[in-house]
Amino acid sequence: MNFDSLSILTIWTAVAIYAAAFIAYAFDLAKRSQVAADAKTAVPERELVGATVGGSGAGTAVVAGGGKSADAAPTRFVTARIGTALTTLGFVFHLAGTVLRGIAAGRVPWSNMYEFAMMGTLMIVAVYLAVNIWFDLKYLGTFIVGLVVVLLGGAATGFYVEVVPLADPLKSVWLVIHVFVATLGTAFFALAFALSVFQLMQARRESKILAEAPKTGPRFLATLPNSERLEGLAYRFATVGFILWTFTLMAGSIWANDAWGRYWGFDTKETWTFIIWVLYAGYIHARATRGWRGSRSAWLSIVGFAAVLFNFTIVNLFFKGLHVYSGLS
Repeated sequence: MNFDSLSILTIWTAVAIYAAAFIAYAFDLAKRSQVAADAKTAVPERELVGATVGGSGAGTAVVAGGGKSADAAPTRFVTARIGTALTTLGFVFHLAGTVLRGIAAGRVPWSNMYEFAMMGTLMIVAVYLAVNIWFDLKYLGTFIVGLVVVLLGGAATGFYVEVVPLADPLKSVWLVIHVFVATLGTAFFALAFALSVFQLMQARRESKILAEAPKTGPRFLATLPNSERLEGLAYRFATVGFILWTFTLMAGSIWANDAWGRYWGFDTKETWTFIIWVLYAGYIHARATRGWRGSRSAWLSIVGFAAVLFNFTIVNLFFKGLHVYSGLS
């Protein structure tokens, strides 16, 4: 068994562990729903306008007047911790599989769609786990780990290619710098995307509560931060991603000049990278200076990440250009 075969084995092991983590996080959401249902018996739901989440994963409902609900004792979501432990274990296998692919190739393992997906999802998990040191974002576990299972499993199934020598334009130090920063920026965009989805769900719940609607959506939302807090976190992560993406765009132009003798040629990949930059620049500018808050802000974040996925999949598979290195025939 060679290094590439070992890489495939460890990657599929990582996918299996991530799937187990996804199940644990799903049970966590079910537990949160039960906690919210129990809290509802102490405080009428129409008074709930959001929730704060403690550093250990505990949630405490907050009522409109600013006081705490009768269920003020911190709730420890054990299944969320199990999910995070499994995600960490999956990350170890994921990292091992990525390193083994690099050893097999004798270069950095991100020169085609399969390898980029492997590296990109690795960075998403790495950033998710790292951010959880400072912010308790375990409630995003189902979303983030589920996304990684789909992307990594799909790439291992549909995008896998044998190790081949690098194309001449890729034989550059910019392959290491440009692609690594791009994957790191994508990871922060993914977190902002997940937070924006939950922000929309939470905002809808809050509006229904204020309108005294009979149904207010999934109960687990009562244990999450309020929509304003979710929006603030999404904005912070999107801003970090935007800074990294700006560097990606600049580094790509320098690399293009080294490889093809021009900084910009409106190649398909170049154009879509710029479109993504414009979308997130618009998101940051509109929210900071135009007061675009709430659902409009969230939708801009979601559209931006959809463009990132489109750039990685559709552009690489169906568009021609100098930058398309899918590795697929």
